[in-house]
Amino acid sequence: MMTTGRLRYLAYLSEDPDRMADFYTRHLALEELGRSNSGDISLTDGSFNITFLKARDDLDEMDKTIGLHHIGLEVDDMDKVITKYLDRTPRGEVIEEQGGLHFGEVRIFDPECHAISLSESNFGIGREETRIPRMAHIALNALDPTNILDFYVDMFNFRELDTSRERRQQGRKNRFAADGFTNFAIHPYYNITLEGHEERFGMNHIGFLVSDMDEKLANFKKEIPVAPRPDSRPYAEHRIRDLEANGVDLSMAKGWEVDLGKWENGV
Repeated sequence: MMTTGRLRYLAYLSEDPDRMADFYTRHLALEELGRSNSGDISLTDGSFNITFLKARDDLDEMDKTIGLHHIGLEVDDMDKVITKYLDRTPRGEVIEEQGGLHFGEVRIFDPECHAISLSESNFGIGREETRIPRMAHIALNALDPTNILDFYVDMFNFRELDTSRERRQQGRKNRFAADGFTNFAIHPYYNITLEGHEERFGMNHIGFLVSDMDEKLANFKKEIPVAPRPDSRPYAEHRIRDLEANGVDLSMAKGWEVDLGKWENGV
């Protein structure tokens, strides 16, 4: 049974959603979609709903770590996706979410228990607009990257990318997939030999395409440190940390592989 999904949603747990939303709006031209009475704020780059959930007990989150929290996918047929998920994972949890602008409709979990929000809508984005800056990269750290890759390929028809197959041939565990719009990296958590690797399990960092790197870096440097990425990395030229220490890669020339044979950059 074929089921498909597209990355559309990114959730943070935040101590100060107002401050975070202001930072991303000023530096990466995100636009506000709306706010909740509980302090949650949702922004968009035209393709993603990027939501800063106000950290609080009534969210009932299993993982209460501040920062990047979980992803969400727009799916073609929710019933088919849930059926396939339970066929694949008979004891898998299927949790109803609050819906609306700040949440998905249903939550499932990947093989390493990381939350995935699902929606048959596009998470309140409305009419899609492809523009730059835009988020084009999401990276996870996993214990078994190949198992996570297989899950997304099977469940959502993600494609394994050439950069991933190259690493298989090299005996490396890094895996890369895509849904046609976003590069999805799955790095091994225990990877101490890789230059620039950060041991943050689960959601690790994101990446934005930009068209004016020098100007962006100059503005970021007024508030936060900016560091170049290792030359050995196939994607991204620089990394910053936002106001709650989440990693954000910036790329203009290198870009990201977002499907088989399809690269996008900010030039």
